[in-house]
Amino acid sequence: MTIIRKMISIDENLCNGCGECVPSCAEGALAIIDGKARLVSDVYCDGLGACLGECPTGALKVVVREADDFDPHAVSDLLKSQGRSIPEHMPTPQSLRIENHPTPQPRQGCPGAALHTMTPCGQANIPTSSPSTPSALSHWPVQLRLVPPTAPFLREADLLLTADCVPVAFPGYHSSFLPGKVVLMGCPKFDNKNEYIEKLAAIIRENRLNSITIMEMEVPCCSSMSIILTEAIKRVGVAVKTTRIIISRDGKILETTPVKVEI
Repeated sequence: MTIIRKMISIDENLCNGCGECVPSCAEGALAIIDGKARLVSDVYCDGLGACLGECPTGALKVVVREADDFDPHAVSDLLKSQGRSIPEHMPTPQSLRIENHPTPQPRQGCPGAALHTMTPCGQANIPTSSPSTPSALSHWPVQLRLVPPTAPFLREADLLLTADCVPVAFPGYHSSFLPGKVVLMGCPKFDNKNEYIEKLAAIIRENRLNSITIMEMEVPCCSSMSIILTEAIKRVGVAVKTTRIIISRDGKILETTPVKVEI
């Protein structure tokens, strides 16, 4: 059944056949054929764009067009035949259909995107009977897409770049990592990787960051967050002390390693 949904589009004139995009597609929708990246079949592509940030020439983009429904069962069969691991979570075909999502009405701007610098609540303001721990969040917004590179709280900051799922999985996120840091959050699976690279490059270029800590989940789609950051640092050509922390799905720290980027 053909429907209207988002799909990956490949510009053959820009594609150099390097193959960097192929392993980044967890569903196996891409392959190098006749020296160029090709979409193997519509049914394997979820259109979410996890491969975008891996292309060094910008040959990949997401377009809206008529296509066959995404088929998780076909994806599973394909990956089994290739001996590859099957993603634990795949979107349903229904969730990807454009007609299922009404066009949002134009707005004058999201109030939640307004910049705020906050002071964490002092202990004296918390009743002694309360078991709550005060929030260590020092600013708003926190989504990478919403924070402009000129936000004052970014200046000479210790940046905590966090994949969206980390605070849910890791119970000590607020107490162990957030104090004294400026947090930016995003999802490399569902958001535009090229936009992330450009935003992070601008932040690094303009703010003389003191350090960057990047926190990712152990799942494959999350690991591209550090790839995005590395590319941003390369583009700016400015070395920043960077540490990568990987969190397991059951809330444990699996790895803490320094990140070295060739400038």
